[in-house]
Amino acid sequence: MRTAYRVETVRAAEAELMARLPEGALMQRAAAGLAAACFSLLGRGRVYGARVVLLVGGGDNGGDALYAGARLARRGAGVTAVLLGARAHEGGLAALRAAGGRVADDPFEPLATADLVLDGITGIGGRGGLRPDAVPVARAARGSDAVVVAVDLPSGVDADTGEVAGEALRADATVTFGTYKPGLLIDPARAYAGAVRLVDIGLGDVLPSVPELQALQHEDVARMLPVPGAESDKYRRGVVGVVAGSARYPGAAVLAVAGALRGGAGAVRYVGPAAEAVIARFPETLVHAGPPSKAGRVQAWVVGPGLGDGPGVEDVLASDVPVLVDADGLRDLPAQAVRARTAPTLLTPHAGEAAALLGVSRESVESGRLAAVRELAERFGATVLLKGSTTLVAPADGTSPVRVNPTGTSWLATAGSGDVLSGLAGSLLAAGLSAPDAGSAAAYLHGLAGRRGAQGTPIAAADVAHALPDAWRDVTS
Repeated sequence: MRTAYRVETVRAAEAELMARLPEGALMQRAAAGLAAACFSLLGRGRVYGARVVLLVGGGDNGGDALYAGARLARRGAGVTAVLLGARAHEGGLAALRAAGGRVADDPFEPLATADLVLDGITGIGGRGGLRPDAVPVARAARGSDAVVVAVDLPSGVDADTGEVAGEALRADATVTFGTYKPGLLIDPARAYAGAVRLVDIGLGDVLPSVPELQALQHEDVARMLPVPGAESDKYRRGVVGVVAGSARYPGAAVLAVAGALRGGAGAVRYVGPAAEAVIARFPETLVHAGPPSKAGRVQAWVVGPGLGDGPGVEDVLASDVPVLVDADGLRDLPAQAVRARTAPTLLTPHAGEAAALLGVSRESVESGRLAAVRELAERFGATVLLKGSTTLVAPADGTSPVRVNPTGTSWLATAGSGDVLSGLAGSLLAAGLSAPDAGSAAAYLHGLAGRRGAQGTPIAAADVAHALPDAWRDVTS
């Protein structure tokens, strides 16, 4: 599992570690790791004679860049520093000059022929985008043929939130120190980071046990997924109820049931007007005309995909089992009714639906995804899975880490893909997973299935459902 911490936490941990180490040792660890990453990116046989430009601000990231530049210069690279801060790190600047590096008079001249650019303009405390004087230099760096490497995180992005409030320098790779920062894992900032490499500088022993953000990996998801035992039958494995579809959107019901059947529960009960379409595609489904409360026993409900103005949401919310609410079920969803529930609730909005629930613009949700998912979880007292370019899962308790899904592909932005996700997550709820685990594991599998189904080409929602068994197998094998 990858974990990320807020700037305040990282700085406190760094201060505690520096108190135990000789002066400057922590920066030297960071610089060594940064230089090693640059050696790798350049190719070890190409370091000698390589043209490296350091964009140096006045903070510690600028110092890291200068010390790493000195190491590159000692290996034969031609290293030039472009000083953008009011005052460069004195020790780092002296080390660079002693190794044969130089300071540019004209920042644009060395950038025109650079092989590699180190972005050390701002540090993890930067807010509000690049300063105006740094913008033309950053544009020249990005417009060059050089590989751009961000020091700790790209300059101009918000380390804590992933927001990009102004102009930022897009990197090909980011070398971050000690721990991930939330902005490296959450869009829109994540898109500026490129490939992220974590350098261990010893913070693991002093960081708190509860991070700000978690990104699951295969082994984490494998531990969550249900496995039937020798005594299992379809009812012991859990039954998920699906209230979805309408005369206008019968396919939503089919796709939600497809996701549910591949999610680990023992049986799926479908309630709604699309029973004929569902049975034609999945004859193993148990169907009922409704209402949900009369359909038979279930261990979890999924309500909303393609529902239109059809009934069922209030009936499902009144049940005493976990409930997943998606799509049309989120329209005018009463926060008080959700908060009054004693069983877990999982809401799965996309950015537009989240914006409607919060009474804000879609753009504000997309630019501040972490704040939006937290506010929704607090307002509704529910676990919230915010779908999008980086899917986030915020637990209802407000204290557990938010989870960010690292899988997926932009090809998943297709009609019906969210219906498959809802069915899958609902099935995991019925199998006994908590709402945060069900949402996180479903998003992970759904993303992997999207990758497998697409393989770089357009994909339909049914293809995602079809690829779910292979995704499950990838995680558990």
